[in-house]
Amino acid sequence: MENCIFCKIIRGEIPAKKEYESDSIFVFHDITPQAPIHLLIIPKTHITSMNEIGNLDPKVTNEIFQVIPKLAEKNGILEKGYRVVNNCGNYGGQTVGHLHFHLLGGRHMVWPPG
Repeated sequence: MENCIFCKIIRGEIPAKKEYESDSIFVFHDITPQAPIHLLIIPKTHITSMNEIGNLDPKVTNEIFQVIPKLAEKNGILEKGYRVVNNCGNYGGQTVGHLHFHLLGGRHMVWPPG
């Protein structure tokens, strides 16, 4: 999508601190981190939200969830724990209309969130 901020990051039009990239996904550091480790994991295919995840190639979805523990290990949060979040829609707190997952760690998480 032409005006999507995450699509612009994927295309290199907006700089981002890249953590990982493959043919299908892009991972970068959140510019307003909510934890010492706060990564955004996004598919390179523009999917607006979790409501449309059925339109994403299952291999890409699988890759996202296989990469998450590897990113947690690389960033030293695998053993102590981490949180994976997806916000969907306005009431769910989604602020960018591109499917993305937050990987948060490096501090104790509380429940309930929000």
